[in-house]
Amino acid sequence: MAATFRFVDHGEGGGPEVLHIAERARQAPTGRQVEIEVAYAGVNRPEVLQRAGLYAPPPQASPYLGLEVSGTIVAVGPDVTGKKVGDLVCALTAGAGYAEYCLVDERHCLPVPKGVDLRSAACIPENYFTVWTNVFERGALKAGETILIHGGSSGIGLTAIQLAQAFGATVWTTVGNQAKADACKQAGATRTILYRDEDFEAVVKAETQGRGVDVILDMVGDDYINKNIRSLAIDGRLVQIAFLNGSKTSIDAMPVMTKRLTFTGSTLRPRSDEDKGKIAAALIENVVPLMEQGKCLPVIHAEFPLADATQAHTLMESSQHIGKIVLKVHE
Repeated sequence: MAATFRFVDHGEGGGPEVLHIAERARQAPTGRQVEIEVAYAGVNRPEVLQRAGLYAPPPQASPYLGLEVSGTIVAVGPDVTGKKVGDLVCALTAGAGYAEYCLVDERHCLPVPKGVDLRSAACIPENYFTVWTNVFERGALKAGETILIHGGSSGIGLTAIQLAQAFGATVWTTVGNQAKADACKQAGATRTILYRDEDFEAVVKAETQGRGVDVILDMVGDDYINKNIRSLAIDGRLVQIAFLNGSKTSIDAMPVMTKRLTFTGSTLRPRSDEDKGKIAAALIENVVPLMEQGKCLPVIHAEFPLADATQAHTLMESSQHIGKIVLKVHE
């Protein structure tokens, strides 16, 4: 067993150019941890923000980058009961996924769905954990309802579109250009709104005859917040998962009361191991079977070698991608 392994270090942080390959010592898994020999690692917006110094990992999390991986379990901790050496898994990590080896709580591992390769599997954990807990648990989306998803061509957006459509909802989304709109329609969106050309609030009001939509999944924030509130139907739910344009804005809360709205949201990384394990169990029960039928699979835009993490982050920051970006670590 190699004593050290390669990983992507971001040093003191900065632009994408600070990313570089370094080495550190391997550690044996403890407690309920498993050690995964990483095949692929997904690239996500929070990692870009962390690298840039705009997002601090929780105190108990790894300081290194990488929130999801796929690969093979090569060692297990003394308290592991549900996984074994040789299992193919994808996993939500507490960081340090941009690496040849990664330690993960066994409860945060999903089996690689039958018929899904390790490249696609690496793109499952972060987005599908996030969408399930926010859209279906906090947002309580039900069959027959309508959801508006902002940023529909992102990894999160395309995941939310596919799952919402699979569970019987009508999906609307906002996107930046026609190519992204086409990708969202292919994923299952009924209505795509080009936000540079159309005011989504006006579109929702006109096309629902003033009723509004039942659920909104937002990662933009700022002036979208009031527009979202006005775009919700009676008993609607606004679910906030990020604030790319800022979180500090003046809110007219009267519609929250008069329309009986719920304004909620969550972050994933700080949640307890037990909480994440419950989300994983829900995905195994409700989503993995769909994937094994060839449905609701990740959409991958680009793949880079681990050593080219700089290019992966540059592409992520450009927002020119449609779907996921992955790093290839091992064959």
